[in-house]
Amino acid sequence: MRHNKKFNHLSRKSAHRKAMLANMASSLIENKRISTTVAKAKALRMYVEPLITKAKDDTTHSRRVVFSYLQNKDAVSILFREVAEKIADRPGGYTRILKTGNRLGDNAEMCIIELVDYNETMLAAKEETAKPKKRRSRRGGSAKKSDSPTPVAEKQKGEEKVDVVEDVKPVEETETTSEETEVKAETAEETKSETKADEEDSSDEEKKDE
Repeated sequence: MRHNKKFNHLSRKSAHRKAMLANMASSLIENKRISTTVAKAKALRMYVEPLITKAKDDTTHSRRVVFSYLQNKDAVSILFREVAEKIADRPGGYTRILKTGNRLGDNAEMCIIELVDYNETMLAAKEETAKPKKRRSRRGGSAKKSDSPTPVAEKQKGEEKVDVVEDVKPVEETETTSEETEVKAETAEETKSETKADEEDSSDEEKKDE
């Protein structure tokens, strides 16, 4: 009978089950993700997460305890050097199970179990969602509305601009007219002097003819 035994036996004896979970845990620590059935992944999560928590305390005792479960020196060294630094600020929940459908042969439910902090695509997506979204609207915000001038003020500004232009135009006209009058006076004097010179020349020629 299985009175109050809540873990999955996975249809194996205890020695076979422990060896299989130790092998799967070592593969997960070394490769950061493995593909397996959902039942084995749930059993592996219960097996490996306490070991990852143990790796936060890097002491000789904790290394020996973890090694007694994994029986793999390389996996223990990776766990205490790399993985422990990566998950230092995470209070549990180090693994994630992603279901991938059923297996063709026996229709077993398959999944991928991975370490949460090593999935770069999901981390990048979380960072993008964490950034504040820029507000896009055709109408400006309340601050912009308050700063923007009212239509009445715009009309008044437009009227003021028109008045200034009207005031400037006569000044330009007066300046141009004064310049034109000066030029006309100079041309008139030149024409008068030319006519006098012509008259004097003609009178001199008439005298010579006489």
